[in-house]
Amino acid sequence: MTFDEFAAARLPALLRYAVMLTGDRDRAQDIVQDVLIRAHSRWWRIRRADRPDLYVKRMVTNEFISARRRRALRTVPLDADPGSAGGPVHPDHAVTGTDTDDLWRRLAELPRQQRAVLVLRYYEGLPDAEIADVLGCASGTVRGYASRALATLRLELTESSVATGGDKP
Repeated sequence: MTFDEFAAARLPALLRYAVMLTGDRDRAQDIVQDVLIRAHSRWWRIRRADRPDLYVKRMVTNEFISARRRRALRTVPLDADPGSAGGPVHPDHAVTGTDTDDLWRRLAELPRQQRAVLVLRYYEGLPDAEIADVLGCASGTVRGYASRALATLRLELTESSVATGGDKP
């Protein structure tokens, strides 16, 4: 497979993944563009990998998590429609628009590694072993990140529900 064929086939999925990580369509496009520029110059090596798509996805993840970007941007603005960069996202009809906005805000506050694990697991549907490969860590670390992220979200949602007098967890 040539780089052009790879990029044409995988660009929509890479953009959706980056949007889910960043919550910002413009930043997602910048990240994917930077990664594809680097991948193009290394394509001779990347195409020999067992899963070039996971290799490039790891590059996107690393670019998102990188300290350079973290210092340059202190907050992550979120759009109400994270899937509009390249395809539909199947909405959870049980969640109202307000709840969705609240969830996006809470996800944006998670540490980047934890957020990446949740996106890779629940949006991309990857198993822990592949998430570990994308993040460059052990499967146990992936499970730890997921556990801490979900515990944080549960705690915040419970506290929010108690504070507002609602009965939703």
